Amino acid sequence: MSKNLVIVESPAKAKTIQKYLGKDFEVKSSFGHIRDLPKKGMGIDLKTFTPDYEVSADKKKLVTELKAAVKKAEMVWLASDEDREGEAIAWHLADELKLKDDNTKRIVFHEITKNAILKAIENPRKIDQNLVNAQQARRVLDRIVGFEMSPVLWKKVKTGLSAGRVQSVAVRLVVEREQEIRNFKPTSSYKVEGVFTNAEKQDISAKLKKDFTKENEAEAFLEKSQNVEFKVLNVETKPGSRSASAPFTTSTLQQEASNRLGYNVTSTMRIAQRLYEEGYITYMRTDSVNLSQEAINSAKDFIEKEFGGAYSSPRNYTTKSSSAQEAHEAIRPTDFSVKSIDDVQLNKLYQLIYKRTLASQMANAKIEKTVIEIGNSALPSHFEAQGEVVVFDGFLKVYGISKTEEDDEENNEKLLPKVNVGEVLSYKKITATEKFTKPAARYTEAALVRKLEELGIGRPSTYAPTIQTIQNRGYVDKREILPQEREIVKLSLGKSGLKKEVLTEKFGGDKNKFVPTDIGEVVNEFLINNFNEILDYGFTAKVEQDFDDIANGSEKWKETLKHFYDNFHPKIEDVEEHADRATGERLLGVDPKSGKNVYARMGRYGAMIQIGENDDEEKPTYASLLPTQNINTISFEEALELFKIPFDLNEFQGKPVSVGVGRFGPYVKWGDAFISIGRGTDPFSVTQEVAENFIKEKIEADAPIATYKGEPVTKGTGRFGPFVKYKDLYVNVPKKYDFDNLTQGDIEELISAKLEKEANRYIQQWEKEKISIENGRWGPFIKFGKGMLKIPKKEDGIKYEAEELQTVSLDEVKKWITDQDKTAFAEKKKPAAKKTAAKKPATKKK
Repeated sequence: MSKNLVIVESPAKAKTIQKYLGKDFEVKSSFGHIRDLPKKGMGIDLKTFTPDYEVSADKKKLVTELKAAVKKAEMVWLASDEDREGEAIAWHLADELKLKDDNTKRIVFHEITKNAILKAIENPRKIDQNLVNAQQARRVLDRIVGFEMSPVLWKKVKTGLSAGRVQSVAVRLVVEREQEIRNFKPTSSYKVEGVFTNAEKQDISAKLKKDFTKENEAEAFLEKSQNVEFKVLNVETKPGSRSASAPFTTSTLQQEASNRLGYNVTSTMRIAQRLYEEGYITYMRTDSVNLSQEAINSAKDFIEKEFGGAYSSPRNYTTKSSSAQEAHEAIRPTDFSVKSIDDVQLNKLYQLIYKRTLASQMANAKIEKTVIEIGNSALPSHFEAQGEVVVFDGFLKVYGISKTEEDDEENNEKLLPKVNVGEVLSYKKITATEKFTKPAARYTEAALVRKLEELGIGRPSTYAPTIQTIQNRGYVDKREILPQEREIVKLSLGKSGLKKEVLTEKFGGDKNKFVPTDIGEVVNEFLINNFNEILDYGFTAKVEQDFDDIANGSEKWKETLKHFYDNFHPKIEDVEEHADRATGERLLGVDPKSGKNVYARMGRYGAMIQIGENDDEEKPTYASLLPTQNINTISFEEALELFKIPFDLNEFQGKPVSVGVGRFGPYVKWGDAFISIGRGTDPFSVTQEVAENFIKEKIEADAPIATYKGEPVTKGTGRFGPFVKYKDLYVNVPKKYDFDNLTQGDIEELISAKLEKEANRYIQQWEKEKISIENGRWGPFIKFGKGMLKIPKKEDGIKYEAEELQTVSLDEVKKWITDQDKTAFAEKKKPAAKKTAAKKPATKKK
C-alpha cells in the first residue's frame, strides 16, 4: 500500500509522473473535472449565485475508486495544472473526496521532469481559492448567458440555436470582416517595374518609387523612358540587424503552427498537450514570454557548446499584454539536448518550439542592406533596387536559413551586383501593370486568435474551444470561395517598342478561411440589435478583466455576477417580449410571372428564396439556396434560376432521373433513390452523363459484399462512420476491422453481435403507441416517440429490476410519462384558420 496518493488530470500525465516517484507514491488520474454544473437545467441559484455541482454519470465509478484510494493513503497530493481550471479541479476533488487539510497538499509544476516534480513535492501549498473563484465566475456567467439567451434565439430566430459570451463575439468578428469585404470598392493603379543590365550583363530588378492612377500617365512614362539613358544615381549601403522573436505563448504557438504547419488550433493544443504530458515541453497554456533563469542558463550552455560563444546572447522578454495572467513561463523545451522526437507529428510542433526558444537566446543577425537608385533627370520618378547580404547569421543559424521566419515572398530581397554611381545601365524591359487594391483578408484560425488576444477577449485556455464551438454550431465555416475574373491592362516597353495587352486575372477566391454562414449572420444581427452590450468588444474584455481581478483577490466573484445579472436579465425579458422575429429577409424584386414579391430569407431548413407572402390565400413557393450562395448577396436573377430546380433528365435503366437540391445539398434522384452529389457541386452543371456516373457509383457502392443467412449484406459510410447493412439493420464497423477487406467471418461476427444486442434492447414494446421500455447504458429507461424518460423508483425507494419491468402495464407506463410530461397525451389543437390580409406592397427593405 502506497503512503502517498497523487491525483492529476490525465492518464498520460499520471504515467509520466509515476516514473519519477518511488514505490511510496501511487499516481491516479481524475480524467479532467469530476464535477460540473448539471447538463439539464441552469444549476445555479440566481438569488445567491451558488452553483449546484454534480458528479457526472460517467465519473461516478471513478470517484468511488478515488475515495477508496484516499482511505488507504496517509497523504493526498493534488497535482492538477497551475491555472484556474486546474485549481478548480483540485478544489472539486478536495470537496467531493472529503479531503482534510492536515493530510492534503496542493503541488504545481510547469514541466513534467524529475527535478520539477521533486521540487514541487518539497514546496507544497494550499488550494488558491481566488483562482477557483475566478474559474467559477467564468463558468457560472457563461452558463447564465447561454441558458437565458439561447431560448430567445429559439423563439426569435430558429430552434436548436445557442449563444455564448465569447463565441458570439468571435462570430461578430467574422461577420464584420465579411461585410467589410462585400462593401469594399477596389481602386486600380499602375505599378512600374524594370529590369536593367550593367556592362557585365548582370540583371538588376527595380521598382519605380511612384504608382500611376491612370493608364495614360503610365503609358506617357514608358514612352519617355524609351529614349533616355538610365544611370546609377546613388548607391547606399547601410548596416542593419535582425532579432529573434520572443518564445512562444499559447496564442503565438497556435498562430505559428497554423501558418507553418497548417494545423488548426484544436490540433495544435492536442499535440502540445501530449508534448507536455510526456515531459518534452513546459506547460502549454500561458500568455507569458519570460523564461526561468534555469532555462536561460541551460540555453546559454547549449548554444556556446553547439555554435560558439559569439552566438550566445542570454535575455529575458517581458509580456506586452496587460491582461497576461498566471506565473507561467513561456512554452519551451524541458531539455535542450533533446533535438528531436521519434513521433513525426509530435516532432513537427516540437521543432517549432525548440528552434524558437533557442533563437530567442541567440545573438542578432547582422545584415548589410544596399539600395541602388536608377533613373534620369528627364523622368518624373526614379527606380529603386534593394538587396541585402547576411554578414553574421546569429540566431538564423538555428533555423538553417538566411531569412527570418517573418519574411514573406514579396519582401524577399536578393544580393545585388556591384555598381558605381554614374554607371550607365540599359533597360531590358519596363512594364506597367494594372493592380487593384484588396480588401482586408478573411480570418484564418491563427488570425482570429491574434485578433481575440489583441482585443483582450478570452484567455489561453479558451481560444481552441471558442473556435471549435463557432464551427460546431454552424455559425461559421471554411467553405471554398470561388474566384471571380476581371480584365487588367499591362503595358510593356522592350527594345522592339511599346506593347499593350489586356489580361484576365482571378480575384476574391479563398480557401481555409472563416466565412459566416447565413444563420451565423442572422443570429449576429439579432444579437447586435438586441444585446449590443454583450457583443461589445470592450465589454467582453472588461468581463475578462473582472475575472483577473477575482483571481488576484481584489474582487468578489458573486458580487460581480450579481452586478452583471441585474442588468442582463431585464434585457432578456424585454427582448423576449418585444423584439421582432429575425429571418434576415431581403426583398429582391417582383416575380415577372406571378407579380409576387421575391424574398431571400432564413427558413426552417436554412436559407431559401420565397415567392409570395405568408398570409396570401395561395401558399408561397420556395427554393433552397445552393451552398455557394448567401441570402445577403444573392441577386434577383440568381434567385429565379433556383426555381428551375428540380429538373428532369432522361430515364436510366427504366427509372426516371432528376436533379434537385434538398436539405443536405444537391442530389440526383433515380427512381426512389436520392444520391448526394456533394455540397460544392453546381446542380445546373449536372448533365445526363454526369448523373449516370453518379448512379453507377451508387449501384457499385450498394452492391452486396456478402450474404448472411441467405440475405444480401451491403456496406457504406454514414455520419457515424463505416457500417454494414443487413435487411433494415445498420451495424457500425469498429476500427479494429479492416473495412476495405471485410471477411465473411467479420461480417457474421458483426451482425450476430448486433442482433443479440437488439434482442436484449427491449424489455417491453408498444409499437402502435410508440412507447417502449429499453435497456440503456445506465439502466432501463422509457422511450416515448423520440424522447427518453426516466423510470421512477418503487414506493420503497428502490429501483425497478428489468424482470419486474416486463410485467408493468401500458397504463402504468403512460402514467409515468404523464408525470414527467403533462402534455404527452394531450390532443393537439388544430391551427386556427389564417385571416386573409391585404397583400403587402413590394416596398420592403433591401
